[in-house]
Amino acid sequence: MLKKILIALLALIVVLVIIVAVQPSEFRITRKAVIPAPPAAVFEQINDFQKWNAWSPWAKLDPNAKNTFEGPAAGVGAKFLWSGNNEVGEGSMTITASKPGESVVMDLVFIKPFAASSVTEFTMKPEGAGTEVTWSMSGKNNFIGKAAGLFMNCDKIVGTKFKEGFANLKRVVARP
Repeated sequence: MLKKILIALLALIVVLVIIVAVQPSEFRITRKAVIPAPPAAVFEQINDFQKWNAWSPWAKLDPNAKNTFEGPAAGVGAKFLWSGNNEVGEGSMTITASKPGESVVMDLVFIKPFAASSVTEFTMKPEGAGTEVTWSMSGKNNFIGKAAGLFMNCDKIVGTKFKEGFANLKRVVARP
């Protein structure tokens, strides 16, 4: 009897490993919004990490997080490092490309609660009296990332945060 239970358990583990292994190796999460401000005003908020706490949806999750900045104040080479509670974890963002009024690309690295890296990109284009902003995050899924994707909808979770960030950004750029 014990032998049959062990064989069944082993078969279940093998099936689970196969299911995880065939999950997509890459991910991309994208959301768009129109911000009622010119591209230059939106770009200024995104391109300067020291302005992020005013609109970032993650800033409210741990107001006591330790934030440090390295490199130039804004643009290519600017780096934002944080260490906070379990909701925000620990990591860094570094701007790797920056085109005024058009786009900002950054490397995003998480250390805690788990190691991961991705590329985050903001693109801006005029839309009527405002700016259409596309916020995306993409990267590779390792085995743990693939397994986590079976139990939680990362697109929905992160996408909801992107939408919250857009709402905050609208309020920030609408200030007189």
